Amino acid sequence: MKPFVKELYTCFVMTMLFMTPMAAQDSQPQVTHPPVGTSSDGEGLSLSIVNKHVNYRNPPADYKDPYINSPKSANIHPDGTKYYVNSLEGCATVVYDMKTHKRLKVIHYRFEDEKDAALWSKPSDFYPFTHYTEKLNTFMGKPVESTFSHGGRYLWIPFYRRTYDLNAQDPSAIAVVDTRTDEIVKLMETGPLPKMVACSHDGKHVAITHWGNNTVGIVNVASLNPDEWYHEKLLVVDYVLELNYSLTEPVDRDNKSGYCLRGTVFTPDDRYLLVGCMGGNGGIAVIDMSTQKYMGRVLGMMANVRHLVIKDGYLYLSVNKAGYVQRIKLDRFMEVAHRLNGKTATLQGWQNCQVGAGARTIELSPSGRFVFAACNLASKLYVVDTRQMKVVNKIDVDSYPVGLDISNDGRYVIVTSQGRGNQGGNAVNIYEVNYDEPEPVLEKTDGAAVLDQLENSDPSETDQAHQTPVGSMPLNGGDGNLMTYALVGGGILVVAGAMLFRRMRKAS
Repeated sequence: MKPFVKELYTCFVMTMLFMTPMAAQDSQPQVTHPPVGTSSDGEGLSLSIVNKHVNYRNPPADYKDPYINSPKSANIHPDGTKYYVNSLEGCATVVYDMKTHKRLKVIHYRFEDEKDAALWSKPSDFYPFTHYTEKLNTFMGKPVESTFSHGGRYLWIPFYRRTYDLNAQDPSAIAVVDTRTDEIVKLMETGPLPKMVACSHDGKHVAITHWGNNTVGIVNVASLNPDEWYHEKLLVVDYVLELNYSLTEPVDRDNKSGYCLRGTVFTPDDRYLLVGCMGGNGGIAVIDMSTQKYMGRVLGMMANVRHLVIKDGYLYLSVNKAGYVQRIKLDRFMEVAHRLNGKTATLQGWQNCQVGAGARTIELSPSGRFVFAACNLASKLYVVDTRQMKVVNKIDVDSYPVGLDISNDGRYVIVTSQGRGNQGGNAVNIYEVNYDEPEPVLEKTDGAAVLDQLENSDPSETDQAHQTPVGSMPLNGGDGNLMTYALVGGGILVVAGAMLFRRMRKAS
């Protein structure tokens, strides 16, 4: 069997195993497919389905898209012009126009050692291969989540696993797409089974959370030049999970993965990184970014923490199994976090709001008044009013939603339905939101600070502020710094020579 044919077969087999993410083993409700035009009025806002992309059996012809295959997540570009859908089992990211919802491009993740060698960053010592030894960079990638950096210029997309790695126990990878061209400009190694990825507010670091073995990778991205990015640190949450599974028989890695690290968010000052633990005895892991050390885990919230969001001084989280949204003042959380000392501490006093079963991704409206929650088992999109922490609206979604994003003006919410046990899923729903009170439009998001700094500062100051460490500067000059220096130096010599010549003529 040819390598890629074999990998396609493996993808099919693994779809059956991995399309049911970690959740309660409840009986599944009847599969639903709400049509475009479905609407729901609630307190403070109304929702309506205005478009779809679907690929299930006998779909509406106007909305069929063959590239939608187990869509895991969606990301709306900060400028509001387009959005990206990660098609996990399709090994691709699909790009759509935000106004017309027409497909603009399909970014395929099929790599070969020799052909794509130039895309890979310099290897670190963090991610050794222990089970596979040949053709390590020949694989197809299965995209999970994604995040923007550098003001939306780059989109970071981690792969659940390399397709030859049956049980996701060796290093995976992350692709970086230049959103101006929607082409892959960089590939970087990661730990096993990366799921969540987040960019710091100052745009200097990207954190990659490895569901597969209790680790978090930190990448330095302070430069605007992808050739100057480098792996800075690998952090361990309590212990590194030992991985020694079969190379021929699949195991359930969605459950047998230690703490199952998931939700990942930087505090507004970028001093700390918070990581949710869906497995083990739960909690939220805390990392001090100033020292790049693991501090411990805060407990006290419900078990099975899935997603984390910080907004207006509150830490919000979704509780998957029980179907809740919880929140607490961030200051209170950090007071307890500062006492961790590498251990655990319990924080009481969480505010709770029950939503639908299987609460997965959550996002807040620009004003922070509303929380939108994709509820997997309920097959609904729930809306929570944060002023009272109560449900004020809900609407049907194609069965088993997982991912969700909201536009910077709050007008659109995109929800991806992955499916469960080969039922439902293969659908993307686009909702228009009408608010009783106008929402603000967010600006300067997704690592915009570093982009402003690079584009508005003096070139010489930029070079000094964002130097890469000794030994990590690309031999080819990266973004052309060596060529720039040569041209500038030559220009100075020419100008100096001309001035000297003029003086000599005057003197004569």
